[in-house]
Amino acid sequence: MDEVYSLFIEEMGEPMFRQEVPPSSIERYKGKLPRKMLEYWAEHGWCGYGDGIFWTVNPQDYEGVVASFIEGTALEGRDTYHMIARGAFGDLYLYGENSGFSLKITAFTSSYCGTVDELDAEDMDREVEGFFLLMERESNDFGDFFEPAKKSLGVLGCDEMYGFVPALAFGGLCKLENLQKVNAVEHLILLSQLSPLKPYSFSDF
Repeated sequence: MDEVYSLFIEEMGEPMFRQEVPPSSIERYKGKLPRKMLEYWAEHGWCGYGDGIFWTVNPQDYEGVVASFIEGTALEGRDTYHMIARGAFGDLYLYGENSGFSLKITAFTSSYCGTVDELDAEDMDREVEGFFLLMERESNDFGDFFEPAKKSLGVLGCDEMYGFVPALAFGGLCKLENLQKVNAVEHLILLSQLSPLKPYSFSDF
């Protein structure tokens, strides 16, 4: 294990629910994702970290989620995005084939932050290392709800997230007792359909 990934695990927490990445997935994303990302997949698989506060994921499983969020927005056609990780509450991390780690979607508020990056091929592996090195546990929490949600609802499975029911866009209240364990893909697609995706005020686009 290289030093960058060791520091990432030290910050985020030990891995859980490891899924081995099949060679077909490595081949599928060659030329679309950086070599370093594929190396991390081969060595570490797709996992949850820190009792499920952060997950590396199979982008293929979330193609419908990504499409549903960006369809009809300023993001459509801007780049080809692949979701490579998510937080326990619906922070979605996307990699653009041309722009790198330039897009983060906060699903429960239907908001995004986009950055304008000029990415050269030689920068791609370094950007992957930076993504994991700078990832913070608290940035994937929401209102310090993670630990009490885990205690009351149980540890998340690899296909689950904590979601507000009813959703905040439906007028649901941001309260611990309104959180439930939900199927991640189904809940994210639901959230994508409730309100249009909009940029944060500090987003570059």
